[in-house]
Amino acid sequence: MNIKIDKDEQFSGKGRAGSRQLLLQVIYQRLMNDDNFDALIKQSRDRKEYARIDQEYFEILLNEIIENQQKIEELTSDHFDRSVEQINPVEKVIIWIAACEILFHTDVPIPVVINEAVELAKLFGAEGSYQYVNAVIDSFQSSQSHKGK
Repeated sequence: MNIKIDKDEQFSGKGRAGSRQLLLQVIYQRLMNDDNFDALIKQSRDRKEYARIDQEYFEILLNEIIENQQKIEELTSDHFDRSVEQINPVEKVIIWIAACEILFHTDVPIPVVINEAVELAKLFGAEGSYQYVNAVIDSFQSSQSHKGK
């Protein structure tokens, strides 16, 4: 498994795209170390990339993912083709970010959410993981849109 999550040179985003890139790294860190929100925010603010991102959006998403992690995991796991434990942690975090945006940020168009997730998977995920991420998020958003009707 090729995880490129810790390469600083991979971080290139600004605005909301940069927020998602940093969020991927921070939530991945939380999965590995079980750090709390305050520690993650402090560490994020100390990074040079923090100045370029949409800081408010980053902090909102981080809080929503932490507060709703169990709900997001339960809702997204229905769309996995294997157990949650077998999902690559980078792919899992990318899917959580997209799910959070779909659930709580209806102002962000679904194609943007999917495209951003696919780009994250191409940049940080294992080879070809973007296809899996795309399929899971597409299935998830489809089921959510049917619930809303």
